[in-house]
Amino acid sequence: MQPITAHDVHSYVKPVRAGDWLAKQEEENAMTVKAILEKKGHDVLTLGPNEKLSEAIRLLADHRIGALVITNGDRKIVGILSERDIVRVVAKEGAAALDIAVRSAMTPKVKICNENHTVNEVMEIMTRGRFRHLPVEKDGLLDGIVSIGDVVKRRIEDVEREAEEIRAYIATA
Repeated sequence: MQPITAHDVHSYVKPVRAGDWLAKQEEENAMTVKAILEKKGHDVLTLGPNEKLSEAIRLLADHRIGALVITNGDRKIVGILSERDIVRVVAKEGAAALDIAVRSAMTPKVKICNENHTVNEVMEIMTRGRFRHLPVEKDGLLDGIVSIGDVVKRRIEDVEREAEEIRAYIATA
């Protein structure tokens, strides 16, 4: 067995520079809900649980969105109302559904995330729960919302960045 030389170490071990470590930290932060919200903003359309379903439908249509977070005035999440929730109620009640309170149609047990969740964790929560919108909570209050579109967009950006890093690495090898 031959002793390991300094040349052997440099041939197999890539030194870690402070800049590399910082870049790795930035990469990990870029793959979080916090990064998505920093880019898209924290604004969320909300509605109270006692509003009529017709008002919820108007908001969804006017703003071209698929869900409303239902809050009790102080941004405490009490439910979420999606297009699917509305379809279920209209199928059961017909046109009379337009006059019922949002609380009767909303999903009261809301899955949430926080700004530290990764894109992969959010994708898993959405896939497992079979829904497309996930409210973001901070200190017990609504802080934003991420949709499957936001998550897919971020994931595509990550894959494109990783591919570019690989190309750059190969070009310098």
